[in-house]
Amino acid sequence: MTEFDTRLRAALDADDEAFLRELDSERGLFAQIGDTLTGPLGGWAKLIFAVALALGIALFVAIWQMLTADTDRQLFIWVAVTLGLLMAQGFVKQWFFERMNLMTILRELKRVELRIARIEERA
Repeated sequence: MTEFDTRLRAALDADDEAFLRELDSERGLFAQIGDTLTGPLGGWAKLIFAVALALGIALFVAIWQMLTADTDRQLFIWVAVTLGLLMAQGFVKQWFFERMNLMTILRELKRVELRIARIEERA
C-alpha cells in the first residue's frame, strides 16, 4: 500500500469505508456485460451483441457445410467463408470486450473522484 492509500484510508470515516468496500467487490463477467448493455452506448452494444450472435449461427452453418461438402471447390469456398466468419466474430468480440474494459475503467475513475471529493469535504 502506498503512502497516498494510507492517508486516504485515514481520512475516511466508517460510513465511507463501508461504501467503498461495497464498491470494491469484483464485478463478474455477466454483471460487466449488463453494465455494457445499459451504459451510454447501450444501443450500440446491443446491436453488436446481436451481430455476434448472428455471426456465431452463420459460423456453425458454414462449418457444417464445410464438413459435408461434396466437391473440392465447395470445400474451398466453405473453408474461406468459415475463416472470414471467424475473423469477423473475433473483431466483434474484441470491440465488445474493449467496451467492457472501458466501462470498468470509468467505474474506477468515478470511485477515485468520489474518494477525492470526500477528502476535500473534510478539509
